Amino acid sequence: MLLAIDCGNTNTVFSIWDGSTFLCTLRTSTHHARTADAYFTWFSTLVKHYGIEADITDVIISSTVPRVVFNLRVFADRFFGCRPMVVGKPECLLPQPPRVDPGTQVGPDRLVNTAGAYDRHGGDLIVVDFGTATTFDVVAHDGAYVGGVIAPGVNLSLEALHTAAAALPHVDVTMPQKVIGTNTVECMQSGVFWGYVGLVTGICDRIRAEYERPMRIIGTGGLAPLFAQGEMLFDSIEDDLTMHGLAVIHDYNKKAENA
Repeated sequence: MLLAIDCGNTNTVFSIWDGSTFLCTLRTSTHHARTADAYFTWFSTLVKHYGIEADITDVIISSTVPRVVFNLRVFADRFFGCRPMVVGKPECLLPQPPRVDPGTQVGPDRLVNTAGAYDRHGGDLIVVDFGTATTFDVVAHDGAYVGGVIAPGVNLSLEALHTAAAALPHVDVTMPQKVIGTNTVECMQSGVFWGYVGLVTGICDRIRAEYERPMRIIGTGGLAPLFAQGEMLFDSIEDDLTMHGLAVIHDYNKKAENA
């Protein structure tokens, strides 16, 4: 069994892959001080709660927070007796290397999304990921990551608005019933929701015009379904795209080892 770990700026997600399906997906807050023992206590407790017989033989990690990688490596080695693959490290091969400016370090989450999206949909894609940042990843016809866009995340924008303007409350992200708000909360919700609909539409239109080929748009991340309501923003929504990408990269490396 494979344990796939996706460590983002806000949350860290663990999924167990048995070769055909993900048995469970567990989520915890990202914290660089969490020890390997703490990870295992949390992980084993939830796995037992769900009644899963998890015989982990391999671990793969994608992390946008470098400080947590050491403890995750210790976690894999100490409790599962394996050396984990870490996406972005030279020893972890990609199905297609990214084609970007020399010296550019592409975020591992973007490489993983690219691999997962290409495996499911082929090339010529825009992957829109609603995370701490809202990212747009361009996947070429052969599956290579060839660049993209990084914009502030939805919740990050709301938090900044609340922090910088003392009179404005903290609000939840939701689709408003109308564009013109008649109270402060409705005005903020409309600005965030329709503002990000415009952001996604505008950036994808510009990418398509610059790319000069037909492209499909794949949405992922927790807020992707929300922003698809009433708007044809995406050709497909993949809630497990990152985990699927980790499984694809792991399988590619295993085949390369045995070749």
